[in-house]
Amino acid sequence: MRKLLSLRHWKTTFGLIYRLLIAKEVALMDKLLFLVPVIVYWVIPDLLPFLPIDDIAFTMIIAEWFAHRMGRKYNIS
Repeated sequence: MRKLLSLRHWKTTFGLIYRLLIAKEVALMDKLLFLVPVIVYWVIPDLLPFLPIDDIAFTMIIAEWFAHRMGRKYNIS
């Protein structure tokens, strides 16, 4: 839990996401696994009442999952 509250952790996580999104080795479909849900949730959150999560919290949950999964898959750290 402490790790999730650390600014250093989120700086590293979002840095990794940036490197994954600009990396040519990462498949477009894998990049879309992060971008599409985040963009959809930011654009139409009122149409998804069954997910009572704030926009930034949703983005951070998806960011953590994406960074961990794709970092391991493509050996980018």
